[in-house]
Amino acid sequence: MADVVSATEGTQSNGGSTNGDIPYGDISYGDIVVVGGGCYGRYYVRQLRRARAAGALTWDRLVVVDRDPDCAVSRDAEGITLVAREWGSFFAAYLGDAIGRDASRDAIVPSPLMPHLMGQWVMSRARARWSGRMMRFAPLDGAVDVPWQRTGDDGTHYVSFATWECPINCIEPRTCPHTRGARAWSLPPTLRAFIETERLRGRRIDGPAVFHCVHRAYGVGMFGVNEVIAADALVAQVAAGRRAEILVGTVSHCHGALSVLELAAP
Repeated sequence: MADVVSATEGTQSNGGSTNGDIPYGDISYGDIVVVGGGCYGRYYVRQLRRARAAGALTWDRLVVVDRDPDCAVSRDAEGITLVAREWGSFFAAYLGDAIGRDASRDAIVPSPLMPHLMGQWVMSRARARWSGRMMRFAPLDGAVDVPWQRTGDDGTHYVSFATWECPINCIEPRTCPHTRGARAWSLPPTLRAFIETERLRGRRIDGPAVFHCVHRAYGVGMFGVNEVIAADALVAQVAAGRRAEILVGTVSHCHGALSVLELAAP
């Protein structure tokens, strides 16, 4: 199975986590895109402003995307590019443009309420590339080694190492605030182990294409735009001439949303 490919191969690793092209602790960003301008988005904007004031990070442009032009962030939008647009429509244009430029300093702040937007974008790119080809989000058909997992109505497979409710501002430190012990788990390596197990069972599955949301500063987690672009490139590479399954996941160390993009043979 040497031809099976992972989108994380060759990328930077830090303590078992893949952070894309923006190293953990780098304080200089191009675009920071916040998904949602409601209560969560307002919290992230407030924390990012505090981080910038403290010299913890800076950016060229802070973008907040919400379909409601009167969202909570709009009440104090100074210095913010507020985009009143559906999330899927925004990312179709934004990520498509990012493919043709240097996006290594750009990052996305996901919302805990969003659907699996990055998985949807990867599929939309595949549909545009192979318009007559059958494809779908397929069942996971296997259990990830986590204590909690469920499949949503849209087929997204949700996984978590927590069997308790975590606070929204948890930064997933090395010592878990709930157990008071060392956090010995992380989803990116767990997903790589899942892929290897499935391959040993004879399944030809590629990936994982992981968008790893890690804490950057003041309680705000992000993943790199280049991680999403790498997932699109992975699909284009492995599915060009054959049937393919690619595991795509937006994850933190503790929680994640997973999709299996299945493409029929051309």
